[in-house]
Amino acid sequence: MNQETIAFIRKCPALTGSIATGKSTVARVFMNRGGHVIDTDIIAREVVEPGQPGLEELRQAFGETIINSDGTLNREALRAIMISDGSKRRLLDSILHPHINNRVLQRIEYHRNNDDGKPVIIDVPLLFEAGWDKLFGKVIVVHVSREAQIERLMKRDRVDRVTAEATIATQMSVDVKKEKAGIIIDNSGTLKETEILAEKVFDMLCSEW
Repeated sequence: MNQETIAFIRKCPALTGSIATGKSTVARVFMNRGGHVIDTDIIAREVVEPGQPGLEELRQAFGETIINSDGTLNREALRAIMISDGSKRRLLDSILHPHINNRVLQRIEYHRNNDDGKPVIIDVPLLFEAGWDKLFGKVIVVHVSREAQIERLMKRDRVDRVTAEATIATQMSVDVKKEKAGIIIDNSGTLKETEILAEKVFDMLCSEW
């Protein structure tokens, strides 16, 4: 990366949170207000689409059981592997992160060359786990209590409590992320309350862009 790109990345705020904390709600508010959100979750899905090198590398690493009959990634099978063996997470990350990083950089470069005065927010669920937090000048964390997180994940993914807790345990604690945040958006209240908080944060980002 050249110095101009590095400087632009430092200018971009990062948005993160743990699974089922409501980060997508905040990202949607930012986009509705005209912000440019680079969603690494979407990019992560793109790099494992059929025909992509990332999917083939996963097949070689984890076996045919993670591939559906139609050639798509069997996410439930992959999740089961991650839950049963935490060390596999590092292998998964080592395969996917280079592909994700390249696409993120491409999109950052696009916005750097086409800056319309609206903030570019990088949405990274595993920001701290990947060590990306050091790249950005500002980190926004969406936070809820652990109990609320468990209940929301059970409802969203229709899983039992044991599965929800095991899934959450594969990520850094949302409370630890909260301690590392520059800006915290508390998503414990109603949807409207969260939207109001997110709009205030976005207004601040615009004033500093």
